[in-house]
Amino acid sequence: MPEIGEVARIVHYLRKHLVNRTIKSCQGFEDNIVYGKVGCSADEFSKAVEGRTVTGAGQQGKYFYVTFDRAPHSVMHLGMTGWIKFSVEETGYYKQAKESTVVEEWPPKYMKWLIKCDAEKVDGQDREPVEVAFIDARRLARIRLVDCDADKIRDNSPLKENGPDPVIDKHILTVDWLAALLRRKKVPVKALLLDQANISGVGNWVADEILYQARIHPEQYSNTFGDEEIKRLHDALTSVCTTACETLADSKQFPEHWLMKYRWDKGKKDSNVLPNGDKIVHLTVGGRTSAIVPNVQKKTAAVAGDVDGDEQDDRKAKPVKGRKRKSKADQEDEDEEEEVLPAKKDRSKKVKAEKAEVNGDSAAASKKTARGKKVKTETAEDADAGADVKTEPEETKPAKGKKTKATPEKEVKPATPGSRRSSRNKSG
Repeated sequence: MPEIGEVARIVHYLRKHLVNRTIKSCQGFEDNIVYGKVGCSADEFSKAVEGRTVTGAGQQGKYFYVTFDRAPHSVMHLGMTGWIKFSVEETGYYKQAKESTVVEEWPPKYMKWLIKCDAEKVDGQDREPVEVAFIDARRLARIRLVDCDADKIRDNSPLKENGPDPVIDKHILTVDWLAALLRRKKVPVKALLLDQANISGVGNWVADEILYQARIHPEQYSNTFGDEEIKRLHDALTSVCTTACETLADSKQFPEHWLMKYRWDKGKKDSNVLPNGDKIVHLTVGGRTSAIVPNVQKKTAAVAGDVDGDEQDDRKAKPVKGRKRKSKADQEDEDEEEEVLPAKKDRSKKVKAEKAEVNGDSAAASKKTARGKKVKTETAEDADAGADVKTEPEETKPAKGKKTKATPEKEVKPATPGSRRSSRNKSG
């Protein structure tokens, strides 16, 4: 998902194509999540923006804002898949700023608003007409209006509830400030970095890069670090975030020694290594998949839990605090796929196969009873017990499913003596 560097890229293009221009028209597309979750509406946004002159654009971590010649102004968040597109230039960071002959579809899909500006002369320069679109396929973005003076926008919600930005707030985010933050909390250090209430803009891959360069294990508790380790963490935090912003998230410009260049081959043992041969492993910290290099990132004090990397079941490694913290941070940090889903699917197939063997006398009844919670639970437990289940199918008691879901009551009454239903009635 877009992190601090990608948001810096958006702000760069907003300043290039929109600042100091008058908005001729703004068409908002109603979305009760993207707008409604933050107390706004597409109609309110359109009326507030249309006819206004854009005076500035800026960011604080993962949030960015556009200010106008008068209030209200707009503060936005890209969520997981949000982006700002321009009709005159391709801005996607994944394109590596490379010239392309492919003409992109316009207007784009999944628009939340579409702004149009006429050709005009600004500061003695001719500026061509431009259309700007906010898109978001997954609807996790947020668009809101903030009624305040333009220079006070960071003193109002939602920006005031977020921590300092590692790039624009270097005068605040000092070594001493970071040391005090770490020592007054007891959470895994990666979870602390991902919490936007602590520090703005750090997402999953950025946090992994910071911790790798600082030679710190992501699970180590935040209150266990010495002065030297805190200084390394501060230097890496500032350096990684600054480089990501200055390069506008163009990964081709990232240093070759960065972990980010090699971390994406999860599960590929031959390729999931650094150029020097050090292995990259993945584990779950604070509910998020983390890439680490064990040869570099050693545990030097208490940690949230010892995990064996790729061989550990991610479900067992998720701490409760991490899940609460994730929801507190506006759902913005979901850029890694969990390993749990494939495991669940495989287990489901296994249970269904065993169920078919247990009730092989009636394929139709087996399909229906497999949906019953009680039968499914008993089958899963039997699967753990071993092969005894296949030799004694009566113990799984699938007839309850017949009574409640598969076979009407009146069809069961003429059942002959000795059937499974009759046996249970007699014993009861």
